[in-house]
Amino acid sequence: MTGRRRLGRRFGWLWASYAVSAYGSALGFGALPLIAVLVLHAGPAEVSALSAVGPAVGALIAVPLAPWVEFRRKRPVMITMDLARCAAMATIPVAYAFQRLGFVQLLVVSAVVAAAKIAFNAAGGAYLKALVRPDDLLVANARFESTNWSSIAVGPPLGGAAIGLFGPVTTVVADALSYLLSALGIAAIRGGEEAPRHADGGPVRAGGLLDGWRHIMGHPGLRPLYLNQMLVAGLIMATEPLLAVLLLRRLGFPPWQYALAFAAPCLGGLIGSRLAPRVVARFGRRRVFRTVGALRAVWLIGLAFVRPGVVGLVTVMTVELAIIVNMSLYNPVLAAYRLEHTPEHLVARTLSAWSIGQQASIAVLTALAGLLADVTGPRTALTVAGLLILTTPLLLPRPDRTSSRHEPAPSRDHA
Repeated sequence: MTGRRRLGRRFGWLWASYAVSAYGSALGFGALPLIAVLVLHAGPAEVSALSAVGPAVGALIAVPLAPWVEFRRKRPVMITMDLARCAAMATIPVAYAFQRLGFVQLLVVSAVVAAAKIAFNAAGGAYLKALVRPDDLLVANARFESTNWSSIAVGPPLGGAAIGLFGPVTTVVADALSYLLSALGIAAIRGGEEAPRHADGGPVRAGGLLDGWRHIMGHPGLRPLYLNQMLVAGLIMATEPLLAVLLLRRLGFPPWQYALAFAAPCLGGLIGSRLAPRVVARFGRRRVFRTVGALRAVWLIGLAFVRPGVVGLVTVMTVELAIIVNMSLYNPVLAAYRLEHTPEHLVARTLSAWSIGQQASIAVLTALAGLLADVTGPRTALTVAGLLILTTPLLLPRPDRTSSRHEPAPSRDHA
């Protein structure tokens, strides 16, 4: 079976390191805004700034990091980024213990972690492409995707319980330790790694900062997928704070129901990610992009019709489950396609450009949705986001744009 294919010991270490880091981050999900509220008594404006400004600054920092990542061995870069995140997160419990924790420190930590995450993912994608065969990229990315969603399903509820029992910085400590363990796991991967070479054999050009975007926008398949992904991700993420206000303040849902509404549907990520190799084998990648890419967008409007009580809770969980199943099926196919269609000397810069653009889109659309909600109310803002995302399938590439002479013909056999 495709999903159970053995990818080797080195991939096993890489996957284990990713899992440790993912579960640590899931335990610490939302920890910085929570600390800002509980410890620093921050107001809504400060919490919003922490959620948007820190990652946005991190994305800017990641722009000049991209060429640096590109032309270095990827394992040392990944280890360095893990250690940087560990050190940044560790400053929070230390400052808290000495009663010196401040809001500016939270902003700096948020920016450092965001920049290091982009650089780590860029190096990790390039390393994965060199580590596994091209035919195994989809299976490998599907395994990462399933790990990501399973961590989100169990991490935040456990993290909330840990904070209630042991204090506000507990999950930050766990997150910092997870980065340290991830670095040790990556260091345990054996086998040589060749030093990257420039395409022209010369030094890094100043224009190299933008080469990732040039590749994306010049590729007939990647360009529409990139623009579509920025809008879809931005609009979906923009609804999270709106839904929090609607459920917790307007409709009176207790916090445990709110947590359940988001955690339980994440198990659907295991379904979609495990199905991805089989669905591609049966129907072909082009149909997945068109059909599943469109299905991601049709459910969000349902959040505008949430009502109080059990019916409202079921509505949220159903919408979130449908979105997550389609996203988790689509994402590994997109990740594999992106790696296959990016030259080795551009992988890190292309992945960095992709992450930076997506992060910027999320920040901008979240801010705009918040402003709209302040003027009209969260339900109206949710309706607008749901209607806008219905237009995003128009940006998906035509079938001929994602065709590849290396892509196998769809099969009716379940691989």
